[in-house]
Amino acid sequence: MNDTVEIAVDVRDAIKRYGDFTALQKISLGIRDNEFFTLLGPSGCGKTTLLRMIAGFEDVTEGGIYLFGDEIKTLPPHKRPVNTVFQNYALFPHMTVLENVGFGLEMKGSSRKDAAKRAGEMLDLVQLSQFAKRKPAQLSGGQQQRVALARALAPSPKVLLLDEPLSALDLKLRKAMQIELKHIQRETGITFIFVTHDQEEALTMSDRIAVMSAGELQQLGAPRDIYEHPRNMFVADFIGDTNLLEVSVDKITDGRAQCHIGGGHELICDAVDGVSVGASVHLSVRPERLVLSDQASDGNSLKGTVTENIYIGTDISTMLDLEGGPKITVRTSNTERGNKRLIEPGSPAFVNMEAGAARLLVD
Repeated sequence: MNDTVEIAVDVRDAIKRYGDFTALQKISLGIRDNEFFTLLGPSGCGKTTLLRMIAGFEDVTEGGIYLFGDEIKTLPPHKRPVNTVFQNYALFPHMTVLENVGFGLEMKGSSRKDAAKRAGEMLDLVQLSQFAKRKPAQLSGGQQQRVALARALAPSPKVLLLDEPLSALDLKLRKAMQIELKHIQRETGITFIFVTHDQEEALTMSDRIAVMSAGELQQLGAPRDIYEHPRNMFVADFIGDTNLLEVSVDKITDGRAQCHIGGGHELICDAVDGVSVGASVHLSVRPERLVLSDQASDGNSLKGTVTENIYIGTDISTMLDLEGGPKITVRTSNTERGNKRLIEPGSPAFVNMEAGAARLLVD
């Protein structure tokens, strides 16, 4: 996407207070038209509050919310061209699947015939046409989730809000539905705003992610940018697994920082804004960007002793104690190539970093 793409939802300096408690602290972000946008963060970070403010279920204390350029913060929920899919699907148990999907259309004035036709089209979209005459209790959790999605899509909202709709599904079904949701979003062209606390879910589905913590926006960007280039310690630690090493910055030359950690280990990495010579900060390096070896490489290399190898199916995690320094974890793919790199516990080993793997963080 380029910067000329139309902004679907524009949140401008939005603040939400409950008495003396500030749930959202001056959030500003622009969500693009036809974008799968995810609000990601731990429980209590304010992501669902922001979603409910866009939906109209929560008032905006200060700031504004605009939908395709029109301010909507004073509009009641039923007059906003958005729909919401909740964690509990709230299907009517006495209605058939087809009736559930068409119910909202009838409430908006469509004839029963037109509502049924549109509901049928939506069931085709979510591949549930064969279950049109069943009641919700006769469906699996994943099928109920798709009915709720079809019902929300039926009125053709400009924006669809999804509040952790996959959280009640088992792992395998949740992964399948992630791909399904992304496919439906692309096919309909509707802007999706998705709330989750699951980092892998956000990385899998999103065009862009807003990482939130304690009511503040920590980082906004594409999944790869956030994973590979976290802005601070919270983002690095929250998104995936990482090794956080405390380092001291000795010298900065031509945008490169020379650092050291305990035990005399020296590292070279890109400098970042906000880090100066003499600072004690943290460095992030992902376990899969490290390679075990019995020899040091020409780049960043740390020496330690293997303490444990942990088999986790697709990968093997090796834990080491660095000489005079902290612990570090290396993740190796569980392949023949990977298995040959295993070093037994108690043995010395070098941890060699791929170029660009070390990332300095502003704490």
